[in-house]
Amino acid sequence: MKTYEGMFIFVDALKDDELEAAVKVVREEIEKLGGSVENTARMGRRPFARLQAKRHKAGHYIVMNFSADPQAITSLLARLKLNADVFRTQITAQDPAKAAAQTEQAEPATAEG
Repeated sequence: MKTYEGMFIFVDALKDDELEAAVKVVREEIEKLGGSVENTARMGRRPFARLQAKRHKAGHYIVMNFSADPQAITSLLARLKLNADVFRTQITAQDPAKAAAQTEQAEPATAEG
């Protein structure tokens, strides 16, 4: 299993509860393919720098760090293309050293005395 960082842009028309449901669907898709999600970060609603389609001017950005089998990524991307709530997806493999550093930062520090 490799560690990945996925940035998912959801359509702007989603309300908060609909956005949470859409994020849950993406999380479930990753888990269906044998992966596990370590953390999810909401980046908020951001306008697009370049308008590719006049009907989409902004989107909700979500970043997920997850582990999955490398062969599952192609299948995940194909499944997400069929999801109308997901506007764009970018998945990058994380460097093992960077993934380890993020894990260390997430763990609480202990005081020695």
